[in-house]
Amino acid sequence: MLSLFFVPLIVLATGTVTTVWLLFLLYLISGFGMAGIGMGVMHDAIHGSYSKNKRINTLLGYSFNLIGANATVWKIQHNILHHTYTNIDEADDDLNAPFFLRFSPHAKHYWVHQYQHIYIWFFYSISTISWITTKDFVRLKRYRDMGFLAKKNEYKTALVGMTAWKLFYYSYALVLPMLMISQSWWLILLAFLCMHFVTGILVSIVFQIAHIMPVNDFPLPNSKGMMKNDWYAHQFATTSNFSPNSKLLFWLLGGLNYQVEHHVLPDVCHIHYKKLTKIVADTAQDFGMSYHVKKSMARAIIDHTKMLRLLGKKEMVTT
Repeated sequence: MLSLFFVPLIVLATGTVTTVWLLFLLYLISGFGMAGIGMGVMHDAIHGSYSKNKRINTLLGYSFNLIGANATVWKIQHNILHHTYTNIDEADDDLNAPFFLRFSPHAKHYWVHQYQHIYIWFFYSISTISWITTKDFVRLKRYRDMGFLAKKNEYKTALVGMTAWKLFYYSYALVLPMLMISQSWWLILLAFLCMHFVTGILVSIVFQIAHIMPVNDFPLPNSKGMMKNDWYAHQFATTSNFSPNSKLLFWLLGGLNYQVEHHVLPDVCHIHYKKLTKIVADTAQDFGMSYHVKKSMARAIIDHTKMLRLLGKKEMVTT
């Protein structure tokens, strides 16, 4: 995945690319590599499951910084808030979205939501562009205000480091090709954006069809702040698998088509999910817990679209 991302960019940096079609092709290939790094390398590494060696996990976690995002922000957003409070409105940060998107039946409803199943795909495609520009900075500040990054100079160090990593990313992924390639700057910028469109749509779909589904629960705590289910039962109820028999998707998505296994065993490397799936499914059945799975990715996307449409209706409002 690292090669799939970096080799096309290295070719672009040599300045030997003279045709527009090759310019776009190399950036598009790099987009698949970027998605692969996000799902198959950094995801395991930041969970501490890529290796038994903590230093290796930390080092490979920085691969997220290399593709323009930020490991510190992701660790809080994903490891802490998403995995602890999966599908809980106002606690799972993956459900937090701009007003024109509604991912929970408990979120405020606006009239525009009735069309979100149509326009959502554009916003999915630009999701990583948001990461590399404003989103990480906004979330870093919000997480500080929430009580994270509370150690002395921790926020300042994270902010300076984030800025430096992003400038480094822009320099080799965009500025260097602009300096070396004899094509119009706007063509190179457009090809760079197309790379992110590929990454954004892949990553967004994979993570969203695991949780924003008609079969999944969106539970809330009671008046005392307690959840109905224990943590494991909660993960089974709020998470779905898809395409369990696809070897290609398993490789391309870093095993994230086995989201149930990942959520109940987040510290286990994804290469073991296929072998664990029968054990996990049988255990769920033994304890009377749900085990959601869709036979194909296409079926999961269709159901996700149906869920977005349901969430957009006024009837799908829970008080």
